[in-house]
Amino acid sequence: MASLAALAGFVVGALAVMVVRQNVGQRRTMTPVDDVEPGALPHGVASVLAVLPSSAVVLDKEDRVLRASSAARAFGLVRGDHLMAAELLALARQVRRDGEIRESEIEVAGHKFGQESTNFAVRVAPLGSYGQVLVLAEDQTEHRRVEAVRRDFVANVSHELKTPVGALSLLAETIQDAADDPEAVTRFAGRMQHEAARLTYLVQDLITLSRIQGAEPIPTPGPVPIDEAVHEAIDRCNTTAAAKDITLVAGGAEGLQVWGDDELLVTALRNLIDNAVAYSPEHTRVVVSARAAGAHIESVEISVSDQGIGIPESAQERIFERFFRVDAARSRATGGTGLGLAIVKHVAAAHNGAVTVWSKEGSGSTFTLRLPAFGGMAVAVPSTTIPQEAAQ
Repeated sequence: MASLAALAGFVVGALAVMVVRQNVGQRRTMTPVDDVEPGALPHGVASVLAVLPSSAVVLDKEDRVLRASSAARAFGLVRGDHLMAAELLALARQVRRDGEIRESEIEVAGHKFGQESTNFAVRVAPLGSYGQVLVLAEDQTEHRRVEAVRRDFVANVSHELKTPVGALSLLAETIQDAADDPEAVTRFAGRMQHEAARLTYLVQDLITLSRIQGAEPIPTPGPVPIDEAVHEAIDRCNTTAAAKDITLVAGGAEGLQVWGDDELLVTALRNLIDNAVAYSPEHTRVVVSARAAGAHIESVEISVSDQGIGIPESAQERIFERFFRVDAARSRATGGTGLGLAIVKHVAAAHNGAVTVWSKEGSGSTFTLRLPAFGGMAVAVPSTTIPQEAAQ
């Protein structure tokens, strides 16, 4: 989408230049050149510049700014009647000398909060017969960021897929060599099942993430009972928790509802619970609780708390990034894909909510999903332990 937006900007800019030059040509055939004053804009130029989405600047023959769009001033390209970017000035002077349209890319020191620099695709064209020059600059910063994210994502996916695929290939060769040893075949076949399951989880997470990260609306939203979503997520995690003798506890308020997609919310909760189980020692417990927030139940908060190893403060800002792992070796040992928390973040965003984390090393972590409420009243109930035997 960013590429299409950039292309559309250039098309609009090119059309603007054509319209302006056509207007100038028409005036030359209809009226004397002297009718246009050296310091004035040609007829119709101001109207065209007013509708351009990109940054637009018109310079006179002495490099003074005759007209600048609000975007050009907001980005700091223009101050007063001066064009501040030296590269743009150099391009404008070259265009004024030979009358040739030029295109280029420049980087300007950032003028947005938290942004070090801004990348522009620029187009410079002659305008009129008095040395005037039109400068169009399209902000490409977001486009560049998206491209960088895409490259990183492809590289990360390739790396993550390479590990289980390589393991499956090696195990298949090992089984072939050990065809006369039934015990070895059984052992390696079990390892192949583990790697195949890991590959399946990764593909499923990639499909889920691609489904929700496009900022598309939820296809069939409806009221989602939080009680049912919590119990369904716990049921899906019971087997993993039972293997480590970790008790899953549900508590908080009953009767709460949110508006959204029940399967997506169950997926987000399952990822949080799986994460809590994976990073908790044996014989501990994970608590999932819901509560109403706001005087009139404006939102619902669902928290997943564990007694695990905790997350270093330096890593807490990055844990919702795709494929980011605090401890890569431990995550791969537990079969994690590195996408679980990224999916949780996007599910929360798709429901106009948010996810936050509190954590202290050695004291565990609490992840909280905050979602807009939909009707219902909260009734406080005691915590209940979900029987693990039901999943075995």
